[in-house]
Amino acid sequence: MSHASFSDFVSKLDRAGELRRVAQPVATELEITEIADREMKSPGGGKALLFEHPTVDGVRSAFPLAINTMGSERRMAIALGLDSVDDLAHQMQLILKAKPPTNLRQGWDLLKQGVDLLHARPKHVKGGPCKEVVVRFDDADEAASTGFSLRDLPILKCWPRDGGRFVTLPNVYTRDPDTGERNLGMYRMQVYDGRTTGMHWQVHKVAARHGRGYYDRGERMPVAVCLGGDPAYTFAATAPLPDGLDEILFAGFVRKKSVELVKCETIDLEVPADVDFVLEGYVQPGETRPEGPFGDHTGFYTPVDDYPVFHLTAITHRKNAIYPATIVGQPPMEDYYMGDASVRVFLPVFRMNFPEIVDLTLPAEGVFHNLVFVSIRKQYPYQAYKIMHGLWGMGQMMFSKYIVVVDEDCDVHNTSEVLFRLCANTDPQRDSTFIKNPCDSLDHAPSVPNVGSHMGFDATRKLAGEGYDRKWPELVRMDPEIKERVDRMFAWLVSP
Repeated sequence: MSHASFSDFVSKLDRAGELRRVAQPVATELEITEIADREMKSPGGGKALLFEHPTVDGVRSAFPLAINTMGSERRMAIALGLDSVDDLAHQMQLILKAKPPTNLRQGWDLLKQGVDLLHARPKHVKGGPCKEVVVRFDDADEAASTGFSLRDLPILKCWPRDGGRFVTLPNVYTRDPDTGERNLGMYRMQVYDGRTTGMHWQVHKVAARHGRGYYDRGERMPVAVCLGGDPAYTFAATAPLPDGLDEILFAGFVRKKSVELVKCETIDLEVPADVDFVLEGYVQPGETRPEGPFGDHTGFYTPVDDYPVFHLTAITHRKNAIYPATIVGQPPMEDYYMGDASVRVFLPVFRMNFPEIVDLTLPAEGVFHNLVFVSIRKQYPYQAYKIMHGLWGMGQMMFSKYIVVVDEDCDVHNTSEVLFRLCANTDPQRDSTFIKNPCDSLDHAPSVPNVGSHMGFDATRKLAGEGYDRKWPELVRMDPEIKERVDRMFAWLVSP
């Protein structure tokens, strides 16, 4: 089910008891971060927060600010219009494994899948709510008369040593100059002044590749940045989609409703018509500026480095827009729940490539790329190593610093159980491997930026073909009948 607007989504959170309103003025400089950080680290991710009167340098902003809106399993499901994120994973699995129907019910199920796929196609419209207010900066007189700029948005300064204010939840639209293919990604933006920001697209990102294409042509690169709207757009921007798969098509599939696209005012790009804010502008290929420091999802400050500069040519927005934001830092944070939802939704894709995979997770302690737990149905020697190398070759999984492979009877979502298997089932020299691979640009540990070593652990039971000649011991387990009998006799022992 789609959301008509970001405000509609926030209202649904409110009705579901998942929103806390903050009526008193709160500073966008550090104070909102401190409040949001405490909420995000509350049990289950706390509540979403709507700051009705955020202040910028002591002045009340005209726009309320919402944060932690997707910072729990329940809110993530509401964001996608589902009872559970697993429902979307099930739909993905049905589509990937679709076969010719053999009866009426199967035919109906296949038809429903086809309807969902039809919704993926976007529609083109002439106008929309995102254009209720238009301020063009290519018209100096208009810009001067309104006095409106990026400084009027309640953009956060998140952490004390940050280099400035950062737009933290932007949906950034770019286009390949050669193929015309669209890309939607999320890249933080440091505000330099009322008209320019940094654009933190790292060397591995698709937008950076698009930028190199414009650089080769000697042309300005049009860029549109959207804030708010249906949270399905934000999910699509962060999802690990295969390169070349249009995120807007995926967003239409997720929301079961075609995305309505409208042309920007000052650049030749299209954006969803229902978003709250659109920042239109361009990047001049080859132009860079120091960006950072920034308190990042690694829990450390990203150091200053040179990144492209985004020049603003227009701001359009809804009259009653809500500014969406997030913060990142030492986990757990809101981004953990967004990343976990992506893993669950795309697990069928991993299984399609590796049918032996049972489950996979990226624990919060690993902040996305540092740690992967994966369970498999092991059938032959060195199968765990096949899985490690296969995952390292799949898109963003190439950044995974540590991969631990366990047997199918191990719950990968229970970190204690995985560590038990790691310690009990491995001989360090025999059951570990090192490789060289690209690494996350935000990883400060490697000696050389963007390149580092990765390590894999085979914590599965060992087979004779793996040099283990003894019989592998049986795991100590209680008889299920005894467990059930004790549960009936001693209810106070049963976990709530």
